[in-house]
Amino acid sequence: MSHVAHASHPAIVKRLSRAGGHLRSVIEMIESEQPCVDIAQQLQAVENAVASAKRALINDHIDHCLVHAEEGEGPREAIEQFRAISKYL
Repeated sequence: MSHVAHASHPAIVKRLSRAGGHLRSVIEMIESEQPCVDIAQQLQAVENAVASAKRALINDHIDHCLVHAEEGEGPREAIEQFRAISKYL
């Protein structure tokens, strides 16, 4: 399957960059001995941001890559691509 340009990737990169910033903040919070409840709250925000980025990437793959596989390489390729990505759901 050939690579297809994804319009959603810049937004996903922004989400992950924000998550990276939150994660760096969590590390600083731990190092400065902030309250565990505050750290857990920030870790939850990091988790949610990464999960959201993953969902967006998978949905984009389903919406675009599988359609192209169906058009170009046939339904068998689309099914194989869906099986490959579904293990990350």
